[in-house]
Amino acid sequence: MSPETEAAPSAEATLPGTLSDVLRAELVAFRRDLHMHPELGNQEFRTTAAIKDRLEEAGLKPRVLPLGTGLICDIGEWDGGRPMLALRADIDALPIPDTKSDCAYRSTVPGRAHACGHDVHTTVVLGAGLVLAELHREGRLPRPVRLLFQPAEEVLPGGAADAIECGVLDGVGRIIAVHCDPKVEAGRIGLRHGAITSACDRLEVALDGPGGHTARPHLTTDLVTAVARVVTDVPALVARRIDSRSGLAVTWGRIESGHAPNVIPQHAELSGTVRCLDLPSWRQAPDLVVAAIDEVANLHRAKSEITYVRGVPPVVNDADVTDLLHDAMVARRGPDSVEGTEQSLGGEDFSWYLEHVPGAMARLGVRAPGERTARDLHQGDFDADEYAITVGVELFTATALLDAADDATAPAAS
Repeated sequence: MSPETEAAPSAEATLPGTLSDVLRAELVAFRRDLHMHPELGNQEFRTTAAIKDRLEEAGLKPRVLPLGTGLICDIGEWDGGRPMLALRADIDALPIPDTKSDCAYRSTVPGRAHACGHDVHTTVVLGAGLVLAELHREGRLPRPVRLLFQPAEEVLPGGAADAIECGVLDGVGRIIAVHCDPKVEAGRIGLRHGAITSACDRLEVALDGPGGHTARPHLTTDLVTAVARVVTDVPALVARRIDSRSGLAVTWGRIESGHAPNVIPQHAELSGTVRCLDLPSWRQAPDLVVAAIDEVANLHRAKSEITYVRGVPPVVNDADVTDLLHDAMVARRGPDSVEGTEQSLGGEDFSWYLEHVPGAMARLGVRAPGERTARDLHQGDFDADEYAITVGVELFTATALLDAADDATAPAAS
């Protein structure tokens, strides 16, 4: 655990909402409980119940989404005036084993792990809600705030789209989120104007041919060669048919074909992802990729069946909301607590909210100071320096207070 850096005295005098030692310890325990009991997308029943129980204990009225998992909870009552700020967390885990050793809170569920930090995200929004609820009771929260605990972020095209259909943005004018970043030291956040993640789609391809003997490939469709050419040629073709600044990349993650060394198979399957950096390229991607696959398959006399699954567009941070996060973090911890960050090629369904209301996502530092071994996201040994929970909560509470003090108006989502 890293040593805790006190907030700047000038900010502390004017900006309430820091954590007590008691609440800080409770939130660490809450996060560890979630970490031990990870649940996959749309199966987060225990997680939802734990969040709901704690919010109700604080005198709040959370509402479970019609989906059955996930919930929203308003701090204060919206009167139809200036739209609310929403704090979003994703609550699902990943279908990979927890490989951490000597960890008292490692996953107790085989093949399941909070390896992307969603347990931290959830705890941060819960903690912010508890602090803001106390400020509301004291009459120090000028404007209502919505907590949004979203299921199924890891399930394309993302649970955000379903949550929006359930009305989670009704009355919301701005939305913010954090994402754990093991490259950023705990106690700091990374910010970026504009696109901070990339678009991500899923691709499933089946190739078929009559098959035959490997001694006579000229008499049949050499399906293994066809598959190999799709794997290598399609990414190259696509890259030459779109502006290279778009960063559009086709990357394969699975290939299956054949059962014997002397038999040309009749069927092959490939699956992978399509990623790109900007919205215009994302909109062109399906037609470009499908056409390239068909061209290569036809060249080798293979029949192709392509399933292109739309995933998520890039998360494009709104400049004003990004500046709000910056000002909130500086108010809490000074200018050295904020650093610039690069656009990631990872996908995040937070982007769907930004199709409706302005918002921004910050990268929450979770690397322990001095740690040299990088524990990357989506790996079984991922863990977070839990001091990040304190930082995230205080970032969100400061943002809510500064947003409430801002007289600028923003249209509510319809």
